[in-house]
Amino acid sequence: MGLRIYNTLTGKKEEFIPFEDKEVKMYVCGVTLYDELHLGHARAAVIFDLIRRYLEYRGHQVKYVTNFTDVDDKMINRAKALGISIFDLADKFIKEYMEQMNLLGIRKADEYPRATECIKEIIDLIKRLEEKGFAYSRDGDIFFRVKKFPQYGKLSHQNVEELQIGARLEINERKIDPLDFALWKKEKKGEPSWDSPWGKGRPGWHIECSAMAMKFLGEEIDIHGGGKDLVFPHHENEIAQSEGATNKKFVAYWVHNGLLTMKDQKMAKSTGNVFNLSRALKEFGGEIVRYYLLSAHYRNPLDYGKEALREAASSLERIQNFLQRAEEIEGENREIPLSRDEEEKTGDLARYADKMKQNFILAMDDDFNTPLVLSTIFEAVKKANLLIGKACPLNKKARDALFKVRKEIKRIGEVLALFGEKKKKELGKDAYQLIEILVAVRDKLRGKKDWKLADEIRKKLDDLGIEVEDTRTRTVWRLKGWRSSTGRAADL
Repeated sequence: MGLRIYNTLTGKKEEFIPFEDKEVKMYVCGVTLYDELHLGHARAAVIFDLIRRYLEYRGHQVKYVTNFTDVDDKMINRAKALGISIFDLADKFIKEYMEQMNLLGIRKADEYPRATECIKEIIDLIKRLEEKGFAYSRDGDIFFRVKKFPQYGKLSHQNVEELQIGARLEINERKIDPLDFALWKKEKKGEPSWDSPWGKGRPGWHIECSAMAMKFLGEEIDIHGGGKDLVFPHHENEIAQSEGATNKKFVAYWVHNGLLTMKDQKMAKSTGNVFNLSRALKEFGGEIVRYYLLSAHYRNPLDYGKEALREAASSLERIQNFLQRAEEIEGENREIPLSRDEEEKTGDLARYADKMKQNFILAMDDDFNTPLVLSTIFEAVKKANLLIGKACPLNKKARDALFKVRKEIKRIGEVLALFGEKKKKELGKDAYQLIEILVAVRDKLRGKKDWKLADEIRKKLDDLGIEVEDTRTRTVWRLKGWRSSTGRAADL
Protein backbone atom coordinates (compact mmCIF):
# COMPACT_ATOMS: atom_id res chain seq x y z
CA MET A 1 0.00 0.00 0.00
CA GLY A 2 1.29 3.46 -0.89
CA LEU A 3 1.00 6.85 0.79
CA ARG A 4 -2.24 7.46 2.67
CA ILE A 5 -3.30 10.97 3.68
CA TYR A 6 -6.09 11.98 6.06
CA ASN A 7 -8.53 14.00 3.98
CA THR A 8 -10.63 16.46 5.99
CA LEU A 9 -13.22 16.38 3.21
CA THR A 10 -13.98 12.67 3.66
CA GLY A 11 -12.92 12.35 7.29
CA LYS A 12 -10.66 9.36 6.61
CA LYS A 13 -7.24 8.32 5.34
CA GLU A 14 -7.15 7.85 1.59
CA GLU A 15 -4.55 6.53 -0.82
CA PHE A 16 -2.83 9.48 -2.44
CA ILE A 17 -3.40 9.60 -6.19
CA PRO A 18 -2.57 12.98 -7.80
CA PHE A 19 -4.54 14.38 -10.73
CA GLU A 20 -1.45 13.95 -12.91
CA ASP A 21 0.96 11.08 -12.42
CA LYS A 22 4.03 12.09 -10.38
CA GLU A 23 3.13 15.80 -10.51
CA VAL A 24 1.62 17.29 -7.37
CA LYS A 25 0.05 20.74 -7.09
CA MET A 26 0.07 21.99 -3.51
CA TYR A 27 -1.32 25.21 -2.06
CA VAL A 28 -0.94 26.25 1.57
CA CYS A 29 -2.66 29.23 3.15
CA GLY A 30 0.02 31.60 4.32
CA VAL A 31 0.16 34.36 6.90
CA THR A 32 -1.58 37.70 7.24
CA LEU A 33 1.20 40.26 7.39
CA TYR A 34 0.18 42.50 10.26
CA ASP A 35 2.43 41.35 13.13
CA GLU A 36 5.35 39.14 14.12
CA LEU A 37 5.15 35.39 13.57
CA HIS A 38 4.50 33.06 16.49
CA LEU A 39 5.14 29.35 16.97
CA GLY A 40 1.68 28.50 15.64
CA HIS A 41 2.65 29.94 12.25
CA ALA A 42 5.89 27.97 12.41
CA ARG A 43 4.06 24.68 12.97
CA ALA A 44 2.03 24.99 9.79
CA ALA A 45 5.11 26.01 7.79
CA VAL A 46 7.19 23.09 9.09
CA ILE A 47 4.43 20.50 8.59
CA PHE A 48 3.72 21.37 4.97
CA ASP A 49 7.42 21.74 4.20
CA LEU A 50 7.82 18.18 5.51
CA ILE A 51 4.91 16.92 3.38
CA ARG A 52 6.43 18.54 0.31
CA ARG A 53 9.85 17.01 1.06
CA TYR A 54 8.40 13.54 1.56
CA LEU A 55 6.37 13.68 -1.64
CA GLU A 56 9.57 14.52 -3.49
CA TYR A 57 11.41 11.72 -1.67
CA ARG A 58 8.73 9.35 -3.00
CA GLY A 59 9.38 10.50 -6.54
CA HIS A 60 6.78 13.22 -7.09
CA GLN A 61 7.45 16.61 -8.64
CA VAL A 62 5.79 19.17 -6.39
CA LYS A 63 4.74 22.66 -7.34
CA TYR A 64 4.37 24.42 -4.00
CA VAL A 65 2.56 27.74 -3.56
CA THR A 66 1.94 29.63 -0.32
CA ASN A 67 0.43 33.09 -0.22
CA PHE A 68 0.69 36.31 1.74
CA THR A 69 -2.51 38.08 2.77
CA ASP A 70 -1.44 41.69 2.46
CA VAL A 71 -4.79 43.47 2.53
CA ASP A 72 -7.49 42.95 5.16
CA ASP A 73 -8.89 44.77 8.19
CA LYS A 74 -5.99 43.81 10.47
CA MET A 75 -3.42 44.93 7.91
CA ILE A 76 -5.20 48.23 7.38
CA ASN A 77 -5.59 48.97 11.09
CA ARG A 78 -1.98 48.09 11.91
CA ALA A 79 -0.62 50.18 9.04
CA LYS A 80 -2.69 53.15 10.19
CA ALA A 81 -1.41 52.75 13.75
CA LEU A 82 2.18 52.77 12.50
CA GLY A 83 1.59 55.60 10.02
CA ILE A 84 2.77 53.57 7.03
CA SER A 85 1.14 51.98 3.98
CA ILE A 86 -0.02 48.36 3.93
CA PHE A 87 2.63 47.76 1.26
CA ASP A 88 5.46 48.91 3.54
CA LEU A 89 3.99 46.86 6.38
CA ALA A 90 3.87 43.78 4.15
CA ASP A 91 7.45 44.28 2.98
CA LYS A 92 8.65 44.49 6.57
CA PHE A 93 6.99 41.26 7.70
CA ILE A 94 7.74 39.34 4.48
CA LYS A 95 11.43 40.03 5.06
CA GLU A 96 11.18 38.73 8.64
CA TYR A 97 9.14 35.73 7.46
CA MET A 98 11.74 34.68 4.90
CA GLU A 99 14.60 35.00 7.38
CA GLN A 100 12.82 32.93 10.02
CA MET A 101 11.66 30.26 7.58
CA ASN A 102 15.26 29.85 6.47
CA LEU A 103 16.35 29.27 10.08
CA LEU A 104 13.65 26.59 10.39
CA GLY A 105 14.97 24.75 7.36
CA ILE A 106 11.92 25.62 5.24
CA ARG A 107 12.58 25.31 1.53
CA LYS A 108 11.42 28.24 -0.56
CA ALA A 109 8.05 27.89 -2.24
CA ASP A 110 7.81 27.99 -6.02
CA GLU A 111 5.54 31.03 -5.72
CA TYR A 112 4.69 33.51 -2.97
CA PRO A 113 1.71 35.44 -4.39
CA ARG A 114 0.41 38.53 -2.60
CA ALA A 115 -3.29 39.27 -2.71
CA THR A 116 -2.64 42.83 -3.91
CA GLU A 117 -0.68 41.46 -6.88
CA CYS A 118 -3.64 39.33 -8.03
CA ILE A 119 -6.44 41.90 -8.13
CA LYS A 120 -7.16 41.22 -11.82
CA GLU A 121 -7.55 37.47 -11.20
CA ILE A 122 -9.77 38.17 -8.18
CA ILE A 123 -12.06 40.46 -10.19
CA ASP A 124 -12.24 37.95 -13.07
CA LEU A 125 -13.25 35.18 -10.67
CA ILE A 126 -15.97 37.32 -9.09
CA LYS A 127 -17.31 38.16 -12.56
CA ARG A 128 -17.56 34.43 -13.36
CA LEU A 129 -19.52 33.88 -10.16
CA GLU A 130 -21.78 36.82 -10.96
CA GLU A 131 -22.50 35.44 -14.43
CA LYS A 132 -23.52 32.09 -12.92
CA GLY A 133 -25.79 33.65 -10.32
CA PHE A 134 -23.57 32.86 -7.32
CA ALA A 135 -22.71 36.52 -6.64
CA TYR A 136 -24.96 39.53 -6.08
CA SER A 137 -24.29 43.22 -5.60
CA ARG A 138 -25.47 45.51 -2.82
CA ASP A 139 -24.39 49.15 -3.18
CA GLY A 140 -20.83 48.33 -4.27
CA ASP A 141 -20.40 45.26 -2.04
CA ILE A 142 -20.47 41.83 -3.72
CA PHE A 143 -21.60 38.78 -1.77
CA PHE A 144 -21.57 35.04 -2.45
CA ARG A 145 -25.00 33.41 -2.38
CA VAL A 146 -24.36 30.38 -0.11
CA LYS A 147 -27.78 28.74 -0.54
CA LYS A 148 -27.15 28.45 -4.29
CA PHE A 149 -24.26 26.04 -3.58
CA PRO A 150 -26.04 22.92 -2.23
CA GLN A 151 -22.82 21.24 -1.04
CA TYR A 152 -21.93 24.07 1.31
CA GLY A 153 -20.76 22.60 4.62
CA LYS A 154 -19.26 19.43 3.11
CA LEU A 155 -15.72 20.21 4.34
CA SER A 156 -16.65 21.15 7.89
CA HIS A 157 -19.35 18.43 7.90
CA GLN A 158 -22.04 20.86 8.98
CA ASN A 159 -25.61 21.21 7.83
CA VAL A 160 -26.07 24.60 6.20
CA GLU A 161 -29.43 25.00 7.94
CA GLU A 162 -27.80 24.60 11.33
CA LEU A 163 -24.73 26.74 10.79
CA GLN A 164 -24.34 29.65 13.16
CA ILE A 165 -22.57 32.88 12.41
CA GLY A 166 -18.99 32.16 13.45
CA ALA A 167 -15.53 33.61 13.15
CA ARG A 168 -15.06 35.94 10.19
CA LEU A 169 -18.75 35.84 9.24
CA GLU A 170 -19.63 39.51 9.09
CA ILE A 171 -23.09 40.62 10.19
CA ASN A 172 -24.40 42.80 7.38
CA GLU A 173 -28.02 43.82 6.86
CA ARG A 174 -27.52 43.98 3.11
CA LYS A 175 -26.90 40.24 2.84
CA ILE A 176 -29.72 38.06 1.55
CA ASP A 177 -28.68 35.38 4.03
CA PRO A 178 -26.46 35.72 7.14
CA LEU A 179 -24.18 32.96 5.80
CA ASP A 180 -23.44 34.86 2.59
CA PHE A 181 -19.89 36.20 2.59
CA ALA A 182 -18.14 39.14 0.99
CA LEU A 183 -16.31 38.73 -2.30
CA TRP A 184 -15.67 42.45 -2.82
CA LYS A 185 -15.90 45.29 -0.30
CA LYS A 186 -16.89 48.81 -1.24
CA GLU A 187 -14.23 51.49 -0.77
CA LYS A 188 -14.02 53.17 2.62
CA LYS A 189 -12.33 56.46 3.27
CA GLY A 190 -8.65 56.08 4.11
CA GLU A 191 -8.45 52.46 2.99
CA PRO A 192 -6.59 51.09 -0.07
CA SER A 193 -8.85 50.40 -3.03
CA TRP A 194 -8.80 49.26 -6.64
CA ASP A 195 -11.03 49.91 -9.63
CA SER A 196 -13.59 47.22 -10.45
CA PRO A 197 -16.83 46.80 -12.46
CA TRP A 198 -18.69 47.51 -9.19
CA GLY A 199 -16.78 50.62 -8.28
CA LYS A 200 -13.67 51.14 -6.16
CA GLY A 201 -13.08 48.62 -3.40
CA ARG A 202 -10.94 45.73 -2.21
CA PRO A 203 -11.28 41.93 -2.20
CA GLY A 204 -12.73 39.83 0.58
CA TRP A 205 -10.41 37.44 2.37
CA HIS A 206 -11.79 34.15 1.03
CA ILE A 207 -11.78 35.02 -2.69
CA GLU A 208 -8.10 35.96 -2.53
CA CYS A 209 -6.93 32.37 -1.91
CA SER A 210 -9.13 30.85 -4.61
CA ALA A 211 -7.85 33.33 -7.18
CA MET A 212 -4.19 32.96 -6.20
CA ALA A 213 -4.34 29.17 -6.08
CA MET A 214 -5.98 28.92 -9.50
CA LYS A 215 -3.65 31.47 -11.04
CA PHE A 216 -0.53 29.45 -10.22
CA LEU A 217 -1.84 25.87 -10.01
CA GLY A 218 -4.95 25.71 -12.19
CA GLU A 219 -8.55 24.87 -11.36
CA GLU A 220 -7.84 21.40 -9.89
CA ILE A 221 -5.35 21.14 -7.02
CA ASP A 222 -4.05 17.98 -5.39
CA ILE A 223 -3.39 19.21 -1.85
CA HIS A 224 -4.64 22.31 -0.06
CA GLY A 225 -3.26 22.84 3.42
CA GLY A 226 -3.68 25.05 6.44
CA GLY A 227 -4.46 25.03 10.14
CA LYS A 228 -7.62 23.39 11.50
CA ASP A 229 -8.95 26.84 12.36
CA LEU A 230 -9.27 27.55 8.63
CA VAL A 231 -11.66 24.68 7.87
CA PHE A 232 -14.67 26.90 8.54
CA PRO A 233 -15.43 29.35 7.18
CA HIS A 234 -12.32 30.08 5.09
CA HIS A 235 -11.77 26.77 3.31
CA GLU A 236 -15.47 26.02 3.19
CA ASN A 237 -15.93 29.31 1.35
CA GLU A 238 -13.00 28.59 -0.95
CA ILE A 239 -14.68 25.39 -2.07
CA ALA A 240 -18.02 27.08 -2.68
CA GLN A 241 -16.67 29.98 -4.73
CA SER A 242 -14.09 27.91 -6.66
CA GLU A 243 -16.36 25.02 -7.57
CA GLY A 244 -19.24 27.42 -8.19
CA ALA A 245 -17.13 29.22 -10.79
CA THR A 246 -15.52 26.19 -12.48
CA ASN A 247 -17.95 23.31 -11.84
CA LYS A 248 -14.84 21.19 -11.11
CA LYS A 249 -13.55 19.57 -7.97
CA PHE A 250 -11.31 22.29 -6.55
CA VAL A 251 -9.12 20.18 -4.22
CA ALA A 252 -8.62 16.43 -3.99
CA TYR A 253 -7.04 16.29 -0.50
CA TRP A 254 -7.71 18.85 2.21
CA VAL A 255 -4.94 18.59 4.84
CA HIS A 256 -5.14 20.46 8.14
CA ASN A 257 -2.57 20.61 10.92
CA GLY A 258 -3.58 20.67 14.57
CA LEU A 259 -3.21 23.95 16.39
CA LEU A 260 -0.40 24.96 18.68
CA THR A 261 -1.83 25.76 22.07
CA MET A 262 -0.58 27.58 25.13
CA LYS A 263 -2.16 26.54 28.42
CA ASP A 264 -4.66 24.55 26.33
CA GLN A 265 -5.83 27.65 24.43
CA LYS A 266 -5.19 28.37 20.76
CA MET A 267 -2.02 30.35 20.18
CA ALA A 268 -3.22 33.52 18.46
CA LYS A 269 -2.38 37.20 18.32
CA SER A 270 -6.03 38.08 18.82
CA THR A 271 -5.97 36.60 22.32
CA GLY A 272 -2.43 37.61 23.25
CA ASN A 273 -1.74 33.91 23.88
CA VAL A 274 1.50 33.70 21.90
CA PHE A 275 5.18 32.89 22.02
CA ASN A 276 6.97 34.76 19.26
CA LEU A 277 8.92 32.68 16.77
CA SER A 278 11.82 35.13 16.79
CA ARG A 279 12.24 34.61 20.53
CA ALA A 280 12.11 30.81 20.21
CA LEU A 281 14.69 30.87 17.43
CA LYS A 282 16.97 33.11 19.44
CA GLU A 283 16.74 31.00 22.60
CA PHE A 284 16.79 27.52 21.06
CA GLY A 285 17.78 27.70 17.39
CA GLY A 286 15.90 26.62 14.29
CA GLU A 287 16.67 22.90 14.36
CA ILE A 288 15.47 22.44 17.94
CA VAL A 289 12.25 24.33 17.19
CA ARG A 290 11.71 22.21 14.07
CA TYR A 291 12.36 18.98 16.00
CA TYR A 292 9.85 20.06 18.64
CA LEU A 293 7.20 20.82 16.03
CA LEU A 294 7.67 17.38 14.41
CA SER A 295 7.61 15.52 17.72
CA ALA A 296 3.80 15.27 17.73
CA HIS A 297 1.59 13.98 14.92
CA TYR A 298 0.68 16.91 12.69
CA ARG A 299 -3.09 16.48 13.14
CA ASN A 300 -2.91 16.53 16.93
CA PRO A 301 -2.83 19.69 19.03
CA LEU A 302 0.58 20.55 20.47
CA ASP A 303 0.73 22.45 23.74
CA TYR A 304 3.64 24.86 24.06
CA GLY A 305 5.87 25.11 27.08
CA LYS A 306 9.54 25.97 27.46
CA GLU A 307 10.13 22.61 29.08
CA ALA A 308 8.94 20.91 25.88
CA LEU A 309 11.52 22.83 23.87
CA ARG A 310 14.21 21.92 26.40
CA GLU A 311 13.25 18.27 26.05
CA ALA A 312 13.46 18.62 22.27
CA ALA A 313 16.93 20.11 22.64
CA SER A 314 18.02 17.20 24.83
CA SER A 315 16.60 14.61 22.42
CA LEU A 316 18.19 16.23 19.40
CA GLU A 317 21.53 16.48 21.21
CA ARG A 318 21.44 12.77 22.00
CA ILE A 319 21.03 11.93 18.32
CA GLN A 320 23.69 14.45 17.26
CA ASN A 321 26.13 13.04 19.82
CA PHE A 322 25.64 9.54 18.48
CA LEU A 323 26.20 10.72 14.89
CA GLN A 324 29.42 12.38 15.98
CA ARG A 325 30.64 9.36 17.95
CA ALA A 326 29.82 7.00 15.09
CA GLU A 327 31.82 9.17 12.69
CA GLU A 328 34.80 9.17 15.04
CA ILE A 329 34.66 5.39 15.49
CA GLU A 330 34.35 4.84 11.76
CA GLY A 331 37.86 6.23 11.33
CA GLU A 332 39.46 3.78 13.76
CA ASN A 333 41.29 0.79 12.37
CA ARG A 334 42.10 -1.11 15.56
CA GLU A 335 40.80 -4.67 15.72
CA ILE A 336 39.73 -6.44 18.89
CA PRO A 337 37.88 -9.74 19.37
CA LEU A 338 34.32 -9.21 20.56
CA SER A 339 32.61 -11.25 23.24
CA ARG A 340 29.55 -13.34 22.45
CA ASP A 341 27.30 -10.65 23.95
CA GLU A 342 29.02 -7.98 21.85
CA GLU A 343 28.67 -10.09 18.70
CA GLU A 344 24.93 -10.48 19.40
CA LYS A 345 24.52 -6.72 19.85
CA THR A 346 26.42 -6.14 16.61
CA GLY A 347 24.11 -8.52 14.73
CA ASP A 348 21.02 -6.97 16.30
CA LEU A 349 22.15 -3.49 15.28
CA ALA A 350 22.96 -4.56 11.73
CA ARG A 351 19.52 -6.16 11.32
CA TYR A 352 17.81 -3.07 12.71
CA ALA A 353 19.78 -0.84 10.32
CA ASP A 354 18.61 -2.96 7.38
CA LYS A 355 14.97 -2.23 8.29
CA MET A 356 15.28 1.48 9.02
CA LYS A 357 14.49 2.71 5.51
CA GLN A 358 11.48 0.41 5.23
CA ASN A 359 10.20 1.45 8.68
CA PHE A 360 10.65 5.11 7.78
CA ILE A 361 8.57 4.75 4.63
CA LEU A 362 5.88 2.75 6.44
CA ALA A 363 5.56 5.45 9.11
CA MET A 364 5.52 8.36 6.69
CA ASP A 365 3.16 6.58 4.30
CA ASP A 366 0.71 6.36 7.19
CA ASP A 367 -0.30 10.03 7.10
CA PHE A 368 3.20 11.40 7.84
CA ASN A 369 3.69 9.80 11.26
CA THR A 370 6.78 11.71 12.39
CA PRO A 371 6.58 10.64 16.08
CA LEU A 372 6.96 7.03 14.93
CA VAL A 373 9.90 8.01 12.72
CA LEU A 374 11.66 9.72 15.63
CA SER A 375 10.94 6.70 17.82
CA THR A 376 12.61 4.47 15.23
CA ILE A 377 15.68 6.70 15.25
CA PHE A 378 15.87 6.67 19.04
CA GLU A 379 15.68 2.88 19.10
CA ALA A 380 18.59 2.74 16.65
CA VAL A 381 20.62 5.17 18.76
CA LYS A 382 19.85 3.16 21.90
CA LYS A 383 21.04 -0.09 20.32
CA ALA A 384 24.14 1.59 18.91
CA ASN A 385 25.08 3.20 22.22
CA LEU A 386 24.76 -0.16 23.98
CA LEU A 387 27.27 -1.58 21.54
CA ILE A 388 29.64 1.37 21.85
CA GLY A 389 29.48 1.17 25.61
CA LYS A 390 30.14 -2.57 25.63
CA ALA A 391 32.89 -2.72 23.04
CA CYS A 392 35.34 0.04 22.28
CA PRO A 393 37.40 0.03 20.13
CA LEU A 394 35.20 -1.96 17.75
CA ASN A 395 36.07 -4.47 15.09
CA LYS A 396 35.18 -3.95 11.43
CA LYS A 397 31.85 -5.79 11.65
CA ALA A 398 30.68 -3.58 14.51
CA ARG A 399 31.95 -0.41 12.85
CA ASP A 400 30.10 -1.32 9.64
CA ALA A 401 26.86 -1.71 11.60
CA LEU A 402 27.36 1.69 13.25
CA PHE A 403 28.17 3.25 9.90
CA LYS A 404 24.97 1.88 8.35
CA VAL A 405 22.82 3.20 11.21
CA ARG A 406 24.48 6.60 10.95
CA LYS A 407 23.95 6.61 7.18
CA GLU A 408 20.24 5.76 7.49
CA ILE A 409 19.67 8.42 10.17
CA LYS A 410 21.34 11.01 7.97
CA ARG A 411 19.18 9.97 5.01
CA ILE A 412 16.02 10.26 7.06
CA GLY A 413 17.29 13.57 8.38
CA GLU A 414 17.50 14.92 4.84
CA VAL A 415 13.72 14.46 4.51
CA LEU A 416 12.96 15.77 8.00
CA ALA A 417 15.48 18.61 7.54
CA LEU A 418 17.12 17.55 10.82
CA PHE A 419 20.48 16.23 12.01
CA GLY A 420 22.48 18.48 9.70
CA GLU A 421 26.04 19.47 10.37
CA LYS A 422 26.33 22.15 13.00
CA LYS A 423 28.74 25.00 12.79
CA LYS A 424 31.87 24.35 14.75
CA LYS A 425 32.00 25.97 18.11
CA GLU A 426 35.62 27.05 18.31
CA LEU A 427 37.61 26.92 21.49
CA GLY A 428 40.48 29.23 22.15
CA LYS A 429 43.86 27.50 22.38
CA ASP A 430 44.18 28.21 26.10
CA ALA A 431 40.68 26.89 26.88
CA TYR A 432 41.32 23.75 24.85
CA GLN A 433 44.59 23.05 26.67
CA LEU A 434 42.98 23.70 30.06
CA ILE A 435 40.22 21.16 29.36
CA GLU A 436 42.82 18.58 28.33
CA ILE A 437 44.76 19.21 31.56
CA LEU A 438 41.60 18.78 33.68
CA VAL A 439 40.65 15.59 31.87
CA ALA A 440 44.21 14.25 32.26
CA VAL A 441 44.18 15.06 36.00
CA ARG A 442 40.84 13.33 36.36
CA ASP A 443 42.22 10.29 34.52
CA LYS A 444 45.11 10.07 36.99
CA LEU A 445 42.70 10.40 39.92
CA ARG A 446 40.70 7.48 38.54
CA GLY A 447 43.92 5.51 38.28
CA LYS A 448 44.48 6.17 42.00
CA LYS A 449 40.81 5.23 42.65
CA ASP A 450 40.00 8.69 43.96
CA TRP A 451 36.49 8.40 42.56
CA LYS A 452 34.99 11.26 44.58
CA LEU A 453 37.34 13.96 43.27
CA ALA A 454 37.26 12.50 39.76
CA ASP A 455 33.45 12.71 39.79
CA GLU A 456 33.57 16.30 41.04
CA ILE A 457 35.78 17.30 38.09
CA ARG A 458 33.47 15.49 35.71
CA LYS A 459 30.42 17.28 37.13
CA LYS A 460 32.09 20.69 36.90
CA LEU A 461 33.01 20.02 33.28
CA ASP A 462 29.46 18.86 32.56
CA ASP A 463 28.09 22.10 34.05
CA LEU A 464 30.30 23.97 31.57
CA GLY A 465 28.86 21.99 28.65
CA ILE A 466 31.77 19.55 28.34
CA GLU A 467 30.86 15.87 28.17
CA VAL A 468 33.41 13.37 29.48
CA GLU A 469 33.07 9.72 28.49
CA ASP A 470 35.00 6.81 29.95
CA THR A 471 35.30 3.83 27.59
CA ARG A 472 36.96 0.53 28.29
CA THR A 473 40.30 1.66 26.87
CA ARG A 474 40.33 5.47 26.94
CA THR A 475 38.73 8.72 28.03
CA VAL A 476 37.20 11.14 25.51
CA TRP A 477 35.68 14.57 25.89
CA ARG A 478 33.54 16.70 23.64
CA LEU A 479 31.51 19.88 23.77
CA LYS A 480 27.86 18.87 24.12
CA GLY A 481 26.25 18.75 20.71
CA TRP A 482 29.35 20.12 18.97
CA ARG A 483 32.63 18.94 17.55
CA SER A 484 35.73 19.87 19.45
CA SER A 485 37.93 22.40 17.68
CA THR A 486 40.14 19.60 16.33
CA GLY A 487 37.18 17.87 14.69
CA ARG A 488 37.65 14.78 16.92
CA ALA A 489 37.22 14.05 20.57
CA ALA A 490 40.35 14.34 22.67
CA ASP A 491 41.92 10.89 22.98
CA LEU A 492 43.79 10.31 26.23
